Amino acid sequence: MLGRTPGNIIAIKPMRDGVIADFDTTEKMLDYFIKKAHNRTVWVRPRIVIGVPSEITQVEKRAVKDSAYRAKASEVHLVEEAMAAAVGAGMPITEPAGNMIVDIGGGTTDIAVISLAGIVYSKAVRVAGNEMDEAIIQYIKKTYNLLIGDRTSEAIKIKVGSAYELDERITMEIKGRHLIEGVPKTITITDQEIREALSETVNVIVDAVRVALERTPPELSADIVDRGIVLTGGGALLKNLDKRLREETGLPTAMAEEPLSSVVLGAGKMLFDFGLLRKISID
Repeated sequence: MLGRTPGNIIAIKPMRDGVIADFDTTEKMLDYFIKKAHNRTVWVRPRIVIGVPSEITQVEKRAVKDSAYRAKASEVHLVEEAMAAAVGAGMPITEPAGNMIVDIGGGTTDIAVISLAGIVYSKAVRVAGNEMDEAIIQYIKKTYNLLIGDRTSEAIKIKVGSAYELDERITMEIKGRHLIEGVPKTITITDQEIREALSETVNVIVDAVRVALERTPPELSADIVDRGIVLTGGGALLKNLDKRLREETGLPTAMAEEPLSSVVLGAGKMLFDFGLLRKISID
């Protein structure tokens, strides 16, 4: 429905940049999810685990908790998304060894170094999938005077977007509205152009990973050299991003088995392991 709604329907994004943008809608959304998970039973007060970006403020934490309590939760546990992603990706986070995870979501990129079920260093940059989409929209507007919507730019990112040179060139036909002539138009774009459009966003993520490596204690750095960096989140599916990080850091880089659902799977595992949840939930 995005970008295609008539005047009487408004498409709302309750979350923006990993935090709540619209309080009432978020509450209704949580309420709906709880009922759906419990087959519409009204008298359910579940325990909820919510993943939040690592550099979230006290006010934002409060907003997340309040929304969940108002949606009839009995207990609310906040867990840093990077930690949840590491659990979901099956990393041995309770061992006294360094694990590095880079979780590129829609609104934020969370980078963390984890040891003994605690976060040694974490950084959240509010540059991720949504920023990439926006960068593509702006690039095509500037280069071709063509206006495209969010859905088209996401399709471009998925099909031809890359962070490092591809083995073979890909092209894609896209349609949009020409800004000067005002009529719909079709153009063909290449992976080279989209790589250029995304370069700034990708550089921010690469730099944040570099800074994280600089701030890691030497013993844990030694572990990361052996174990490498694990990538999770939808943004990590950008073609050759692992290759680019490998090139820039010289470290082995691997993709989690289910990058899109790592955070959710991790949050689910914690609900079954209450001892672990107590250790890693933030309040």
